[in-house]
Amino acid sequence: MNLPGPGNHVQPSGAGLGAARGLYGQWAILGLMFIGRRVSWFLLAFGVWSWFIWITFVKNLINDGSGLAFDDAGDPTGYFWVHLLLAVTSFLLGTTIGLLGLKGVRASRTARTSRTAETSGVAG
Repeated sequence: MNLPGPGNHVQPSGAGLGAARGLYGQWAILGLMFIGRRVSWFLLAFGVWSWFIWITFVKNLINDGSGLAFDDAGDPTGYFWVHLLLAVTSFLLGTTIGLLGLKGVRASRTARTSRTAETSGVAG
């Protein structure tokens, strides 16, 4: 795999893609998309935070005793459904962002490992 690094730039193929290339410290995660190690860790942390926050939010919503989420008969109200939809959507987006971060972190580790093997003369 040809990952970007010092003196090793990825040139895109295909018409109209321009001269986009990876810079040192960035790794391809989705075709021509490059993210750095710090950004990858941030995205991964955001995904973990999202799981914690939105699962806690839904638990609190289900256990709501204020009368907003459930009416007197115990049936869910519009407030409940709107906030559940908000939580599920945010949870899915956070999961997707976290997975992109995880992919970037893994790519950075793979690139670092392959660079170490190349400089030490070990065939990989």
